[in-house]
Amino acid sequence: MKKIQTMLDFIYKSPTAFQAIDNIKVLLLEKGFQELNEGLEFSLKKGGKYFVTRNGTSMIAFDIGSEVKDYNFNIVASHSDAPTFKVKPNAVIVQDNFIKLNTEMYGGAIANTWLDRPLSLAGRVIVQEEDGIDTRLLHIKKPICVIPNVAIHQNRSINENMSYNNQIDMLPVLTSGKEFDFKAFLASEVGVEANQVLSFDLFLYPCVEGYTWGLQEEYFSSYHIDNLECAYTSLVSFLSVENKHNINVYVTFDNEEVGSLTRQGADSAFLKDTLKRIADGLQFDVYQALASSIMVSADNAHAVHPAHPEKADPTNRPLLNEGVVIKYNANQTYTTDAISAALLLQCARKANVKTQYFTNRSDTRGGSTLGNISAGHVSIASVDIGLAQLAMHSAMETAGTKDFESMIRLLEAFYQTRFKFKKEGKYQVL
Repeated sequence: MKKIQTMLDFIYKSPTAFQAIDNIKVLLLEKGFQELNEGLEFSLKKGGKYFVTRNGTSMIAFDIGSEVKDYNFNIVASHSDAPTFKVKPNAVIVQDNFIKLNTEMYGGAIANTWLDRPLSLAGRVIVQEEDGIDTRLLHIKKPICVIPNVAIHQNRSINENMSYNNQIDMLPVLTSGKEFDFKAFLASEVGVEANQVLSFDLFLYPCVEGYTWGLQEEYFSSYHIDNLECAYTSLVSFLSVENKHNINVYVTFDNEEVGSLTRQGADSAFLKDTLKRIADGLQFDVYQALASSIMVSADNAHAVHPAHPEKADPTNRPLLNEGVVIKYNANQTYTTDAISAALLLQCARKANVKTQYFTNRSDTRGGSTLGNISAGHVSIASVDIGLAQLAMHSAMETAGTKDFESMIRLLEAFYQTRFKFKKEGKYQVL
């Protein structure tokens, strides 16, 4: 369970996309990767290892094989954000001696799972310095607020189809008093004067460390399993593989939970532009390389629920600890098709990893992910995969400990494999 605990520690230290990317950056630097700046020229060479970030919440890292000749990209993409509540600019509401934070829901959170739970704040604070503006990451590692429930005596129907008003029911209580200077509070937390605080991007997070459970420790629960489990397992795989003949690419996008329509989201040109700059730097044709390139979109999948098995498809029913999930959708909200699935299955066989399938029930509209959005900008073969989990978008989610290892082995095999496009519908797997 040591490896699982390492991931749970990573998730706890990454309550928002800002901390996640910062923590990934540290691991890359330790492995000898060089940071690039989008505003400067990319100076690249074979055998080089590089990464570039955007807005502090998205990252693309790439490892150029020292003997690469037939250029292609093996890409695994995940996302760094999770459903939560974001603090509004004028943050303080004073009512009946309560100081509350004015928040709005980010993404599709399950509202009632955030009630009566120890919460804290994390994100970034932008401050004025003598030579310009600077970013300070903020991660308050102790409970400082709670969203209290209404007592059953005051709402006798609370257990019967209760709905929550985000502007009324979901505001966290921070402290007591008649007034509160929120910017002064932030300034003290990041070590500046109050008048230096210009703006902030701050989010609530459950201030509870992840843990394993079950009689055989076969499960684990944490905030932000969706999708830091995939972001972390794909990073571990990426860093553990040396492939002299590939350009392996690790991607973590932001804002998947709100549609990806940002400059750091999957619906931006971030990936497309970076791949083009790699090709220009190494002097090869990017479009020819894309024909032999594969992208794995890694984002978790719904497991069969123990209380509501009827919610799952009759024949495609992912179970916890039964292998990596390949996700399909007829309307292409998942990008998997027969070709991309077959290519991934070749890697699964190499790694001796079990796979299973997810589709929505035919009478149920499901979610989507970054794969189909990104493929609209970078047109390559793509497959959507994930790990089975329960309570997706809850403040605390649950997944299987065995699946964690399966994903790492599968993605290691993927990064070790070279795919050669021969003609339409035909690939060589090397």
